[in-house]
Amino acid sequence: MATSPNQPINPDDSLPPVEPPSAAFLVQLFLVPGVIVAIIVCVWLAFHWLAHLGNDPQAYVRTLRRANEGRWQAALNLANDLRGPTGSGLKSDTKLASELGSILDDEVGSGRIGEQSETLRLYLCRALGEFTVPEASPALVRRVIETNDDATTQAAVEALAVLSTNLENSGRSFRDQDAVVDAVLSASMSTNSGVRNACGFTLGVLGGEKSVVGLLRLLGDPATDVRSNAALGLARLGQTDAYETLSEMLSRQDVVLSSKASADEMQSERYKRALIVVNALRGVTMLVDATNQPPPTGVTTLIKDLQQDSVAEIRSSAAAVILKINRIVE
Repeated sequence: MATSPNQPINPDDSLPPVEPPSAAFLVQLFLVPGVIVAIIVCVWLAFHWLAHLGNDPQAYVRTLRRANEGRWQAALNLANDLRGPTGSGLKSDTKLASELGSILDDEVGSGRIGEQSETLRLYLCRALGEFTVPEASPALVRRVIETNDDATTQAAVEALAVLSTNLENSGRSFRDQDAVVDAVLSASMSTNSGVRNACGFTLGVLGGEKSVVGLLRLLGDPATDVRSNAALGLARLGQTDAYETLSEMLSRQDVVLSSKASADEMQSERYKRALIVVNALRGVTMLVDATNQPPPTGVTTLIKDLQQDSVAEIRSSAAAVILKINRIVE
């Protein structure tokens, strides 16, 4: 019989039939969120554990000796802890320094390649440079001499500069200064400009007659950055031979706007130019302090002109150098 148009409709008749939830729905509802929460907790626990390794130096050693891909994170944390306010105890731990050197040797000797291994070696070099005991130096010297990996060699050379400063500040010194200098001089012959550049800085920190000879050679390097760092190294050692290259650095012109270059590229070039000029002014300051003599007239003229530079930091640095020169002349 046909339904009357005026007959009321039951609301339940308009709803789809109710079915029990499927297994796939229950997995999405409960299991997947549970797995996500578990992963977050595990990651938090891992970082919490790594953050507290500094309370036990040997925990670092045990972690770094394990053959897993996360060791570089422990090496990074150790380097940061050594630089941190609570790192004084770690910095003077001779046993820890020796063991880290052994781990670095083992990693290089393992022949492992890839980003994880390279990152581990770099952070181990950085960590060794933060110590204040000479036991940290032998492994770094070996890496400078024996390693065919330019990135590790550069990291070891840079670490020796930091270690040298730390030893001096703590009233200590390398047990064999000549061996350290000879290793860096050997590396300064590298075909890699980054390695040579690092050597220029480190030789300036190490000092001594051999270092001066090496830096004078690097003044003729084909790479601009290497020549600049060599000049700064010589200035640090009070060698007026640096003035010619410092003059070149001071003469570097500001970047000219170009429609072909992007804004980021222009900003990067301007920053690099400012850094070079400010470093040159710092080099002149070191020479004036070391010799108690004004720089050559041409250098002084360049510095006076820089007081009108478009970069504020260059203007202020140039004004400070001129003030120092005037005090000597007067």
